Amino acid sequence: GWLGTPVAATAFMMSRGPESWHPNPFFFYQPGGGPLLDMAPYYLTAIINLLGPVRRVVSMARRSFETRRATSKELYGTIIPVEVETHVVGVLEHQGGAISTLITTFDVAASELPRLEVYGSEGTLSAPDPNTFGGPVRLRRWGAESWSELPISHGYRTGNWRGLGAADLAQALRTGRPQRASGDLAYHVLEVMLAILAAAHSGQAQTLTSTVARPAPLPLGLLEGELDD
Repeated sequence: GWLGTPVAATAFMMSRGPESWHPNPFFFYQPGGGPLLDMAPYYLTAIINLLGPVRRVVSMARRSFETRRATSKELYGTIIPVEVETHVVGVLEHQGGAISTLITTFDVAASELPRLEVYGSEGTLSAPDPNTFGGPVRLRRWGAESWSELPISHGYRTGNWRGLGAADLAQALRTGRPQRASGDLAYHVLEVMLAILAAAHSGQAQTLTSTVARPAPLPLGLLEGELDD
């Protein structure tokens, strides 16, 4: 295809944390919270859809601040204890050989890093934020002097289609076809995240025990409101 053979991908969730807007942000900084478990499901699901399942991970993580100060209207000035790592960097080896880099953080004031890019033997694909479910997809091939916006060949091009996965799951149950938002995919994403944390804590690479087939892409030519041909 236009991208050639996938070589690598990068995904960046760079944030200053939710305490500036969330009415009750304490759980983000308690066990089970943090930027990785909060936001990486969006990014990892997109990466696995594009590059396939993950074989092995290495990572590093840090807790940059022992406390945070809420500035939301409801809790302005409240001190929040931090019990989890808030800057997590993972490197993922996919079963197909590509290598992905994932950074999730609550510790940066601002960033201009791209949300998601895939690098291939023939060029680079720049995708929109996986947390917003829409936006332009751009390509720059070797030798090109500028980026080209790719035509989108089906519906759901814009808008926040946050319930689309649930609708697809219901349609799969009705028709008997494989589920795109499957339990196997969710489990693999969860295992990748837990392996990233385990690798950061142990200093050792972690090999995944689960795998998953790449979900089938949406058929070409779909209109908004359609999920199958």
